[in-house]
Amino acid sequence: MTRRALILAAASSVLRADDAGDVWDLFSVMASALSDNKPDEFMNAFNHGMPGLEDLRTNIFDLLQAYDIHSSIELLNEDGDNLARMVQLDWFLQIVEKQDTAGVTRRREIVRCRLIKQKKKWRITSLEPLSFFAPPVVK
Repeated sequence: MTRRALILAAASSVLRADDAGDVWDLFSVMASALSDNKPDEFMNAFNHGMPGLEDLRTNIFDLLQAYDIHSSIELLNEDGDNLARMVQLDWFLQIVEKQDTAGVTRRREIVRCRLIKQKKKWRITSLEPLSFFAPPVVK
């Protein structure tokens, strides 16, 4: 390997590490936004053309209006390059009714996301399952 190729390979791995850190920061902000009752901040992470975005927006606003959320995430897998990434997260939600604090729902799911870089910012273009963020069904 030539010296130039070695330098480019080293620079490339640093860029990928920065991208991975930026992606992790995005999900950290999202988890905090849920816990801090900031639906707009949560929704800022998404590409405007993502399928199901309006349903997700409705669910997030309804969820945060009626419930206090405790949210935590753990990164399970992350792959991609400086333009597109795939991420798998172990996402935990504790959903507590605002009117009846005895009403608690716990959810834990593997959440899969596709992201693309737009204007130097990562945006989610796909999130599965979208139903993970729906308000609990009252029985």
